[in-house]
Amino acid sequence: MISRSTYVDVASLPMEWDWRNISGRNYVSHNRNQHIPQYCGSCWAHGSTSALNDRINIVRNNTWPEITLSPQYLINCNGGGSCDGGDPGSAYEFIQQSGIVEESCAPYQAVNGLECAPACKTCLGFNETCNVVKTAQLWNVSQIGGVSGAAQMQAEIFARGPIACSIDATDKLVAYTGGIFSQFELFPMPNHIISVVGWGSENGQKYWIVRNSWGTYWGENGWFRIVMGDSHSNLGIENDCVWATPIIPEGF
Repeated sequence: MISRSTYVDVASLPMEWDWRNISGRNYVSHNRNQHIPQYCGSCWAHGSTSALNDRINIVRNNTWPEITLSPQYLINCNGGGSCDGGDPGSAYEFIQQSGIVEESCAPYQAVNGLECAPACKTCLGFNETCNVVKTAQLWNVSQIGGVSGAAQMQAEIFARGPIACSIDATDKLVAYTGGIFSQFELFPMPNHIISVVGWGSENGQKYWIVRNSWGTYWGENGWFRIVMGDSHSNLGIENDCVWATPIIPEGF
């Protein structure tokens, strides 16, 4: 579980890095809404799978097809939590031990209590039994780990891709519509998980580039920017982050 932060020279990192635009290429997966078709506290599943989707894209150099892992599968199998909350680190541990299917095997339904196994079924024709798809691909990870602090986060993101982090989703953040977010909180209380895909600077203010899971209508097309380097003003986004390195199956 070696973080790239241990051997990446942070001082040499670029002032701006955004996996949505690396030399004109976008490596991040699509934005999602965890609360459709109903409210579900599955931010932990979305933050972890979105960051892992991106890392798969990066390793595969955006090779078709785009891989979208299933947050619903994690919920079905209690792989880190449920619609009542969970932990992205535990989600990565579950994926490492048991694997995860793609979205087409377990489409997102924002609900608890669905069957975990078998992982993938298909239903052909009316009034017919749904059959197990025996060739469905399971995706796994080789390493998982954690980082905290701006320097470690930057090094890990730059070297291997987006990471999942906890944050205090305050009422002010919920009402966010754009710009570089800042809110003083002496003791931010983590209650939400997002994924951080890069950083930038505007008028001397450094900021993180963050993907949320509240739909593209929210914030800056589903994204937000928040100040870097001040845990009392960035809702604790630098306090607890996790990462995982994907295993790319043969043929992909």
